[in-house]
Amino acid sequence: MLTSGIGFIGLGIMGLPMAGNLIRAGYTLFVYDINASAVQQLTNLGAKACGSPKEVANSSDIIICIVPDTPHIKEVVFGTEGVAAGIAAGKLFIDMSTIDASTEKEINETMVKLGADSLDAPVSGGEKGAIDATLSIMVGGNKTAFDKALPVLQVMGNKVNHMGGIGAGQITKSCNQIATALTTQGIVEAFTLAGTAGIDLERLREVMLGGFANSRALQITGEKMVRKDFSPGFKLQLYRKDLRIARAVTAEASIHLPGTALLFEEMDSLVSAGKGDLDFSALIQIFDKQNG
Repeated sequence: MLTSGIGFIGLGIMGLPMAGNLIRAGYTLFVYDINASAVQQLTNLGAKACGSPKEVANSSDIIICIVPDTPHIKEVVFGTEGVAAGIAAGKLFIDMSTIDASTEKEINETMVKLGADSLDAPVSGGEKGAIDATLSIMVGGNKTAFDKALPVLQVMGNKVNHMGGIGAGQITKSCNQIATALTTQGIVEAFTLAGTAGIDLERLREVMLGGFANSRALQITGEKMVRKDFSPGFKLQLYRKDLRIARAVTAEASIHLPGTALLFEEMDSLVSAGKGDLDFSALIQIFDKQNG
C-alpha cells in the first residue's frame, strides 16, 4: 500500500474517475470540489474531503488540479484560499487542465518563489480514457519534477510523455486538439455525404474502420454520431475553449491554420445556440441542418 498524500482538485467528468484510479492504486487522496456529490463519491472510497484548495495543498505532497478553463485555475491557485496560500517548499503542483501556456509559466514562477515546483500535464482520451486509465498525458516542466510525478501520472494514463519546459504540455495539447478536431470534421462530412445518398451510417462506419480512415475519432465519436448520442464525453464548450487557446498560440506565432479557424466557428455557433453541454460529436448537427 502506498502512503504518499496526493491532493486532487476538480472532480468533473475527467477528474472524478482519475482520482478514483489513484485511490484504487493505494494513494491517500485529499480532495476538493464545489460539487459535494462528487466529493462524497470519493470519500466513500476512502478519500479525505477538504474545505478549500489551500487545505488540499497543506495536506498533500503532490497536488493535482483539473478544471475547465484559465479563470478557474487562477482562482484555484491564486485565490485567497488557493493552492499558493497553502503550498510549502518541496511540494509539487500538477495542472492537468487545458489552459494557455502563459498562465502555466505564471503559476510556475509563483511556485518556484515559494520553494515548490509545478508541471503542466494536460490529457487526451476523454471520459473513457479517464475511466480506463488509458489517458495520453503531455507534460511540460523540469525533468526532476517530471520524474517525481511519473509514478502518479502512470496510474492515470498509459502514455506519459515529457515534452519540454513549462508550457510545452499545453502546446502539445493544442496540436492534439487541432488534429482530433479536423479528423472529426472529416468524419462529419463523410457521414453527411453518405446520409444524403441513403447509405446506412452504421455500415459505412464499419467499412471505414477496416481501412485507412480508421481512427480513435471514428471508433468513439463516429459511433456517437451513428447513434445520435450526444451525451457529453467531451463537451463542445470545452473543445471550443481548446481551439480558442490553439488559435491564440497560432496568432502569436503568425501561423495561419484555416481548418482550425473553421472548426472554431462551427463549435462557436453550436455553443451560441445553447448546445455547449453536448458532446463535440454534435458537430454533425450543423451539416444535418444545412443539408436538410
